[in-house]
Amino acid sequence: MISAMGDRILVVCLTSLLALAGCGIDRLPRSTEPAPVTTLDRDALLSVAASCHSLRVSETRDRSATDATVIAAMRKYRFSAQELVNRSDAWLRAFRSQELALAADGRESCSRLSALTGVAPALVRPDRSQDLDVTWMRVSGEIVDGYADRVIREIRKRGATGVIVDSNGGSVYEARRLGRYLRANGLITAVDKLCLSACVDVLAGGVARYVAPEAKLGIHQSRVPKWESSHEGGQAYVAEAALYLREMGIDDSVALVAAAIPHDRIFLISTENALETRLATGIVRAL
Repeated sequence: MISAMGDRILVVCLTSLLALAGCGIDRLPRSTEPAPVTTLDRDALLSVAASCHSLRVSETRDRSATDATVIAAMRKYRFSAQELVNRSDAWLRAFRSQELALAADGRESCSRLSALTGVAPALVRPDRSQDLDVTWMRVSGEIVDGYADRVIREIRKRGATGVIVDSNGGSVYEARRLGRYLRANGLITAVDKLCLSACVDVLAGGVARYVAPEAKLGIHQSRVPKWESSHEGGQAYVAEAALYLREMGIDDSVALVAAAIPHDRIFLISTENALETRLATGIVRAL
């Protein structure tokens, strides 16, 4: 249960986020889904917002964290910070020792709020300057064994809400593991220099994905592990790549093009093609 002191801290954090939202929320990713007509009353909407908020707090173990959709809902439906804290406290009590159920309900709630507010789910928290913009963390180097865990630890340590990735590639397994973590936790990704091979799977994990005009995005055939080196295994490996991209809302033709490029060559994806396939959701000049 959230303590009385914790309640006060959380109210201050949420109030600060709501005050900052007037300038910051509009720079966060927008939902592409049309807004549905809701039949939920205000109390039910408050429960949905509390569920989404509880998800972000439980994931980050940070009382200043919430979701962009929660801030948008607070503005749209005029929930106070204290109302949200009280309902979140009740929600966390109801789901005590049921982390999987809390996560599943929270993600569904964030998606529902996204449809209602037009704001895409994304982790938000004020940075050191008390700005609601993305708090970026840069990750460079080869994607090797342990890469996902190392990056996840740094994300939590720094309180990052966005990851700038710069890599020649490496382990597909590690890249997709990190990509799924980024998507589940509402983080944004970006590339301003180089992102080749498995690195593209990390980029794909962002809830919003930005590339700089001069950035190089490259794909080619992945090295199929020895235990999958048969013809059938190779086909399965391509299918897995396509399914992962489809899971991330990206055109799976990217995987098919990659499968046609020999491993010792690189096919560079133009910014236009990155936008067309939704590998990128936006172009940025500076990060």
